[in-house]
Amino acid sequence: MMAAKRRPPKDKKTGLPKSYLSGAKNKAAKAREIKRTAALYKAGKNIDIAAVSKSRTEQGGKTKSKTTKRRNRKGSKRKG
Repeated sequence: MMAAKRRPPKDKKTGLPKSYLSGAKNKAAKAREIKRTAALYKAGKNIDIAAVSKSRTEQGGKTKSKTTKRRNRKGSKRKG
């Protein structure tokens, strides 16, 4: 007998899983976008992927910028 799957904790206002909305600057806007996209998909209508991608990019938080590797200078000598 398989163990029952645990249901994820839901956001009270939107009804979506909290993990879907974590890190969003505007949780309500992100929830609206997710629900709208889900409804279009369910109805078999066209989804504007560029608009979805853009809205999700705008909702995301800051990401750490990669540090560039320091290059050796031509005149530097190694110790050792």
